[in-house]
Amino acid sequence: MSKQKTEVPYGTLDLLILKTLEAMGTMHGYAIARRIEQVSGDVLQLSQGSVHPSLIRLEQEGWIRRDWGISETNRKVKFYSLTRAGRRQLRVAVDSWEKATGMVARFLKASI
Repeated sequence: MSKQKTEVPYGTLDLLILKTLEAMGTMHGYAIARRIEQVSGDVLQLSQGSVHPSLIRLEQEGWIRRDWGISETNRKVKFYSLTRAGRRQLRVAVDSWEKATGMVARFLKASI
């Protein structure tokens, strides 16, 4: 039986990347994707095609910083880390996410 692809609302991947960098520290893109999959219990299956645009967007916003380094497989890769502005944005995004999911939960529990 094949796994069903799980879709996440727009902007959620940005939040997951910021949270991963906060928790794990500096990481390269492939490691970020694998960590998100691991924490999701492999419910999410991420490709570089989905992670890379988010990393670019987050860097352009000033929420993450990119530096070149050498991976554990001895390859030159981009490493990403959370900036001070990224930490502030993460707090805003978590608050917004909690409010939105709380509102949806109230609707799901209500007998409308």
